[in-house]
Order: sequence, then structure tokens, then C-alpha cells
Amino acid sequence: MQQRMIDESRPALSRRRLLQVAGAGALAAAADTALAQAPAARPGPPSTITTPPRDFSRSGAPTTYFWDPDVLAVDPAFEGLAQPNAAIQRLWTGALWAEGPAWNAQGRYLVWSDIPNNRQMRWLEDDGRVSVFRTPSGNSNGNSFDFQGRQLSCEHLNRRVVRYELDGSVTILADKFDGKRLNSPNDVVQHPDGSYWFTDPPYGGQLYEGAPDAAGGPSNTSGKINPRLGQPPEIGFYKRELPTNCYRIDPSGKVDLVVTEQQVPDPNGLCFSPDYKKLYIASTGKGPGDTGPGGKGDIHVFDVGADNKLSNGKLFSDCMVDGVKCGPDGLRCDVQGNLWASSNAGRAVGYNGVLCFNPEGKLIGRIRLPEVCGNVCFGGPKRNRLFMAASQSIYALYLGTQGAGPG
Repeated sequence: MQQRMIDESRPALSRRRLLQVAGAGALAAAADTALAQAPAARPGPPSTITTPPRDFSRSGAPTTYFWDPDVLAVDPAFEGLAQPNAAIQRLWTGALWAEGPAWNAQGRYLVWSDIPNNRQMRWLEDDGRVSVFRTPSGNSNGNSFDFQGRQLSCEHLNRRVVRYELDGSVTILADKFDGKRLNSPNDVVQHPDGSYWFTDPPYGGQLYEGAPDAAGGPSNTSGKINPRLGQPPEIGFYKRELPTNCYRIDPSGKVDLVVTEQQVPDPNGLCFSPDYKKLYIASTGKGPGDTGPGGKGDIHVFDVGADNKLSNGKLFSDCMVDGVKCGPDGLRCDVQGNLWASSNAGRAVGYNGVLCFNPEGKLIGRIRLPEVCGNVCFGGPKRNRLFMAASQSIYALYLGTQGAGPG
């Protein structure tokens, strides 16, 4: 698939044009002299901008002449969504695996999970301060805020979905289905009818992001791993009992199965369209001890009926870009109905970051990051800033559109 960088789509404002206007001869001569005197660059890790390697920190050199070079338009429609003069910014780094970013509109802060460190972090918009927001966090993964401003979290360790009430108490929304313990809830979103929808893959059944099954369970069949080490006394006795399904928590508290493992194996991120008539679900690869069909790294979409029943399930995108598999994880929609999906392309440098699809499933734009991206959300006072949780770091980019729904 042929792509072009957005800054190249406007030759009148390109770097080449700016050099011509300013006096190409003098500037070119100065540049040649500087390059001739510069020492040979040391070999470094792969970068999305390799000449020279891009420094995303605050001390890095400017990279944006008019459009950020790592914001790519695959289709002209993306140019109306990207924001001129806006650069990708690394807000913070220091996580072991950053996930589940969510924006609190009233407090004007971003919260996210650092899963292996068993904590949630918070970034304050007013001064950029980052601090530990909640620890322990139950190895939380996905977070979001409902229409009442209450935080929702999916806990790997405790295998449950919780809600942090405005008075500081915690409500367990779901920890079982059909009398059996959940696997490791991953991502959760709210519907306007007051229900919560969440995915339940098995990724928390590992030492790094939660706790393996008790001896004999799917993620600890040999029983050689002690899941109780370093854990509270109630942890380490669960065994995986359920397939990888998607569920709906009714306002009454009843938990209903809405998407089976056969329909979307290993479900991960999910989100509604702006009108709540469609539900998008990312399907990822097999988790620890997973004996099911296994996901293929793609995105599925369903119609949402007035009775909360899903129908017409189909493949939305296989997430193949230029022959590279860009495994999706977290999902969010903007107000135009475009779907923004985090991309995990592994060692395929230049394809990790974010993919943007139009409502018909056509890839229209990409954001390249130097790290694997696990999840995204919209935030900022105008909800026009895309926050990206990417491996060890948090990145942000202002856009020309707004996110749909609460964070």
C-alpha cells in the first residue's frame, strides 16, 4: 500500500520549499559544512526517523516543519484529522508495560496502568507532573471513566472488573460468570443505558502481568510455578475455567455473555461507535495456557440492537499494512466514526504506533512510534488530544478531531 507523509502533501510548505525561499545556496553550503565536520553517528537502536535517529524527549531537536514526519496520510481523508504544527510528544517514560490510558475530564488528568509494577500512574495536564496514582492496582490493565466520572478498571490479578466510586469506595462489578471465575478482564467501556461491556482474555495468567493458575491450571499445568509468591494471601488459588469471551454487565448487576470465543477469540480492546450502534473488538494472539482457537491479530465489528443483542458480526480489518501484521490492542472512535487502533508490529520498525480506519474499514492514516503501542484514548479539555500508551512510555498528539464518548 503506497503511503505519503502529510508534510510532503503540501510542497508549498515543505522543507525543500522553505530552503528555496530562505536562500537555498547559502543554507545548503552551511549544511554541507556542518555535515562534513560532524562526527560519525554511533550505531543505535532502530528508529522511525533514522537520519538522524529521532529524540522524542523534551531535549530533542525539533522535528516538525509543518507536519510531524511520523504522522502519515495513507488517504487524503486523514489530512482533515491530523493537526498542522502538532508534534508527537513523549510525556513520560519509566513503565514496564504501559496500558489502559483513560482521561478524567473533570480532574484534567490522564491515568494509565503500569501492569507489571502493579500500579496506576497519573499525569496532570497543568504542569505535566507524573505520580503514582494507585498502588497496588491488582495488576490493572484497561481503564475508562463512565458518564458519571467514575473510574472503571480491569484487574488481572484479582480477575475482576471494579469501579472506583466518587466517595473513594470500590465496587466489584464482575468477578464471575455462570458461577465461574473470570480469566483476566482486559478492557471495559460503558453504554449510555448504564451497562458496562468488557473483554476477558487470559493474559493475566502469567507471572509478569498477574498470577498464573494454581497447579494444574491451563497456565501452570506442570505445577512448578508457585503463583502465591509475593502475592496477598487470597491470591494463587484460581484456575482458569472460562473461554475467552466478551460480557455485558447490566445496571442490575447481571453479567451476560455477548460475544463468544468462537466469534472473536482472545478479545482485547473494544469500543462503541459514536452512535453506539456498532461494537468493535480487537482479537489478539493466544495467551498463557490458551487452548482455544487463538486470535489472528485483527478487528471485528458487530451491530448493536436495541435489545443489547449483537448481530452481523464480521471482520473489520485484518490489520495488514504493506505486508506487515500490525496487531491491534486498544481501540477508540472519534466523533466522525473513524476507528483508532494501537499497533503492535513487534520488530517491524516503523509500523508500531496507531492505525486510523474510516467507518468502512479502510486504513486512512498512521502514527509511527518508536515503541510498541498497547492502547490509546482521547483526552485534553477539548478531547482533541490522542494519548498513546506505548510499552515503557506515554505519548500524545493533538488532532483535528475529537474523541467520542467519555475517556
